[in-house]
Amino acid sequence: MKPERLREILLRWHDSEGRKDLPWQRQRTPYRVWVSEIMLQQTQVTTVIPYFERFMAAFPTVESLARAELDQVLHLWAGLGYYARARNLHRAARLLQDRFQGRFPERLESLCALPGVGRSTAGAILSLAFDRPAPILDGNVRRLWTRLHGIETWPGERATERLLWRLSERYLPDRNAAVHTQALMDFGATLCTRSRPKCDRCPFRDHCLAHRHGKVSEIPAPRPKVRKPVKESYWLVLSDGRERLYLERRPANGVWAGLWSFPSWDRREALEDHCLDIGLETGALTWLAPRRHTFTHFQLRYVPVLAALKRAVPRVGDTPSRWIVPTGRPEVAVPSPVKKLLAELGSGNMLT
Repeated sequence: MKPERLREILLRWHDSEGRKDLPWQRQRTPYRVWVSEIMLQQTQVTTVIPYFERFMAAFPTVESLARAELDQVLHLWAGLGYYARARNLHRAARLLQDRFQGRFPERLESLCALPGVGRSTAGAILSLAFDRPAPILDGNVRRLWTRLHGIETWPGERATERLLWRLSERYLPDRNAAVHTQALMDFGATLCTRSRPKCDRCPFRDHCLAHRHGKVSEIPAPRPKVRKPVKESYWLVLSDGRERLYLERRPANGVWAGLWSFPSWDRREALEDHCLDIGLETGALTWLAPRRHTFTHFQLRYVPVLAALKRAVPRVGDTPSRWIVPTGRPEVAVPSPVKKLLAELGSGNMLT
C-alpha cells in the first residue's frame, strides 16, 4: 500500500473517529506526553486516566517531580504495576532538571538516554509534543502493521521487529506528525483491537492481508509459550495489639524495589527461625492459604503467616520499617498483593 494512500485514509478516519479529549491531549506539553506514554506502557487507557490526573495534580512539572521523594512517587503509582516505570520517571526528572534545566531535548538520541525511554516512547514524545516526524512501534502499531501486511511471525522476533520498524519509517508523514501518531495509536486501540476487531468498519479492510486470508484472529502471532517458574515466599504479618501491622521497605533493587511489604523469606524454616528470635512460638502462628501473583517471567506463590506481638519488634538489619493500620488505601506505596491482603485484614476477612 502506498504510504500517501495509507496516511490519507488514516487521517480521514481519525478526523471523524479518533480520540481527541484524553487528559494528556489537553494542554499538551512534552512533560505531560512523556508521563502519559510511560504510564500507558502495557496498561489500558481507562486504567491510566485516574492515575495520570492524580499524578499531574501532585507533580505538574518536571521540577516538581524532580524535587519529590521517591516514596511520594511510588505512593501515587501504587496499583498501576510495573513499578520500575515510576522509579525511572523520578530518575529521568532529576536528570532533566540537572542537565536540561527541566526542558526536554528534541533529539531522539538524547530522549532515548533518559531512564525508561526507549525508541518508541522517544518517537511518541518527538511527534506528539514537538510535531516532528518520528516512528513509533507500540502494541497498537505492531498489530496494525502485522495485520495489514499479513505478517504471521511473532512481532517480538528480532527480524520481525526490524521489519515493523521499517514499516513505521516508511509511512512517516512529512508534516502533521502529531496527528499521524495519535491516529495510529487510536486506530489500534479502538478499531483494530486485539480481540473482536471491528473489521466491518475498517477503512483498510480491502487492503488488509490478514482480513483477505481470514487470519485476523491469528495475527499478530502470540508470544511463544514458556512455562513460568514458581518462586516460594513466606510473609510474616505481625500485629502489635493496636490494630497495626508491620511493614518494611524493600531494597532499592529487585522485585517491588522501594515499595513497602511484609517481611518475607524464601523458606518456611527461615520465617520460623526469625519468629523464635523475636520471642514468637511457632505454634502461635496462623498460616493463611497460599496465594499467587503473576509476574512477566515467573509466578510468586506466597503464604501469609499471622502473628501477634506483645512487645516492639526488633528491626531486621538496617531495613526501614513502620507500623500501619490496614486499609484498602494504605498510607505508603505497596504492591498490589500487599494492598489486597491489607484490605482483607482490615476488614477482618482472614481466610484460611
